[in-house]
Amino acid sequence: MKLYNSASRKKEDFVPNHPDIVKMYTCGPTVYHYAHIGNLRSYIMEDVLEKHLRYVGYNVKRVMNITDVGHLTSDADEGEDKMLKGAKRENKSVMDIAKFYTDAFFADCAKLNIKTPDVVEPATNCIDEYIKIITRLMDTGYAYFAGGNVYFDTSKLEKYYIFNDFNADDLDVGVREGVEEDTNKRNKNDFVLWFTKSKFEDQALKWDSPWGVGYPGWHIECSGISMKHLGEDLDIHCGGIDNAFPHHTNEIAQSESYLGHKWCSYWMHVMHLNTNSGKMSKSKGEFLTVKLLEDKGYDPLAYRLFCLQSHYRKSLVFSWENLDNAQGTYLKLINRIAALKPAGEAIDEEAFKALKDKFVAALDNDLNTSLAVTALYDVLKYKTNDDTKLAVIADFDRVLSLNLIMKAELKREELKKQAVSGNAEFTVISESGEADASVEELLKARAAAKKAKNFAEADRIRDELKAAGIEVTDIPNGAKWKRL
Repeated sequence: MKLYNSASRKKEDFVPNHPDIVKMYTCGPTVYHYAHIGNLRSYIMEDVLEKHLRYVGYNVKRVMNITDVGHLTSDADEGEDKMLKGAKRENKSVMDIAKFYTDAFFADCAKLNIKTPDVVEPATNCIDEYIKIITRLMDTGYAYFAGGNVYFDTSKLEKYYIFNDFNADDLDVGVREGVEEDTNKRNKNDFVLWFTKSKFEDQALKWDSPWGVGYPGWHIECSGISMKHLGEDLDIHCGGIDNAFPHHTNEIAQSESYLGHKWCSYWMHVMHLNTNSGKMSKSKGEFLTVKLLEDKGYDPLAYRLFCLQSHYRKSLVFSWENLDNAQGTYLKLINRIAALKPAGEAIDEEAFKALKDKFVAALDNDLNTSLAVTALYDVLKYKTNDDTKLAVIADFDRVLSLNLIMKAELKREELKKQAVSGNAEFTVISESGEADASVEELLKARAAAKKAKNFAEADRIRDELKAAGIEVTDIPNGAKWKRL
């Protein structure tokens, strides 16, 4: 398996630190509002990574945080805590807001078939871990106390920028989000590890610490939670590309300064989901949630397929037209699988292996889900029995998680009921996925001739299609065809 490592900016062979387990950490949501579908793209791709690791035989322990304190409205350690902002918006307590939106997040994940990580830890559960890390950083000179807050001193590092070659001018105070200069900082890139003073003194959640009553900064949370559950080394750390700087950059700085050695081997960043007007966010444009997709009649798994059709390191443009196409593709895929007829035949092991090898090769190549979906379509075209095809599709869906077999079975039941009631709509399915209006028109004309008991005309149309190199197979309430 090869993964693109954002830290080295190249594909690398994946070699876990320990033979018996892969340690995986993914940045979780800040639970002050619903997750939008741009956020959820990252969780879908991380879900595929975890499931593929398990699929090829790795034992995985995946940890995710829930940020319920400390994430300010500016990444530059200024502004209001996002949780407090959410509480004020809805006139509820911070903990009520955290519980409601945590539950909503996992409900959305369930609709998208995103597996809940092995460990989910709210940031507020780990105050002792943060204090332990900060205390050592203070003792070793990597952190300092100024103006009531504890800061990490980035000047102590040989290399601070990890993921990009930033222009120092781009990081000047005031460039990002128009924040004012924090005069307590020794260096403009220093970041807060522990707050006792901020512009917003009505902070709802505070704890005792050696530096006074206060609360942790956002960046220290992931380091503390990861070390608590995964120890002092980490195989894979995932998140959206917007986390690379400053959040993941600061995680590396504080974690490796605390530990005295390299912390994480591979960094995986998922690119943005954009709209035609730019990066999707909660603050501009239509707030696109899973519920909104459902309200507009879309299956959430059509959105999952939409994400899988693109590589995670490519920006993806969302539009309703693009989602319409994904939903149409998903429904056609279900129809084609529903047209397969299990007959109790033995599984063709040679075919199974050949198809699986292609699927694994796609995902082993830096999680190329687009090629993995292509490998799924190859199953439908492969010359083997339908029992084998269904077994392979079910096997692939352990990773793709599109409910393909279940939805196909429901489709078959629906067609049977329609047939009994006489209300069945005639369905034409191309085994290759090819669209050909003239073939569809002839097949529908043949069906109409059969219904009118004009079997001579039906046979004539079948012969015409055969002469054109089209093989037709009748299925309940329809026909499937392929080119010979």
